[in-house]
Amino acid sequence: MTDSKFPICEFADGPLLAQAFADWTAALLAAGVAARGLALLVVSGGLTPKLYFEALSRRDLDWSRVAVTLADERRVPDDSPRSNARLVRETLLQGKAAKAQFVPLADSRLTPEHEYSNAAARIAQLPMPADLVVLGMGDDGHTASWFPHSPALSEAIDPAARALVAAAPAPDGLEPRLTLTGRALLRARKIALQIEGPKKAEVFARALEDGPVEEMPIRAVLRGAPDRLKVFHATA
Repeated sequence: MTDSKFPICEFADGPLLAQAFADWTAALLAAGVAARGLALLVVSGGLTPKLYFEALSRRDLDWSRVAVTLADERRVPDDSPRSNARLVRETLLQGKAAKAQFVPLADSRLTPEHEYSNAAARIAQLPMPADLVVLGMGDDGHTASWFPHSPALSEAIDPAARALVAAAPAPDGLEPRLTLTGRALLRARKIALQIEGPKKAEVFARALEDGPVEEMPIRAVLRGAPDRLKVFHATA
């Protein structure tokens, strides 16, 4: 993979990555609990992190002192298959990790205005900066709900953004979303990017090239927090 300013850990497949990633995450969270009494983990949805979530849920850790929230969420009911909160509840908040405090981002029962204000209030109560933010990357170079050329992108990716949470229109014309901003994501103590397969490797290589952040918003992470970023890459 292309040279970078941050460590890239490569694995032969997703299951091997999941186990190593879970071990590393558990050690970070345990250190956060020991140092500050409470650790914060911010995770992303999608298909990629499922094995990682399942592996992490089995790690020995004082989960009662770990808060978990989402980098972004679709405005859908909790039982929707497109809900990131549902994924987290069904795969991460199981077994030993069932004792973690989960703070969901969205609540589609509310009006958009109330949903946004409630999310902002909940996130503001969390112990920022996060001990670890786990991000994925779309084929278009987006991460969280930071989409290429979105009219809301400039404010969303700003590490000095006024808000911790931003509304994000979806480019696919489907559900609107809520996303954490750069103020919440880019200030984390550690950031991990999980990518799997040759197609994502190609996207990642393009993201490392020169070019505008607006074209591939993952560049805001690669360029804005290289000293705290670690990439977990499954080659198959």
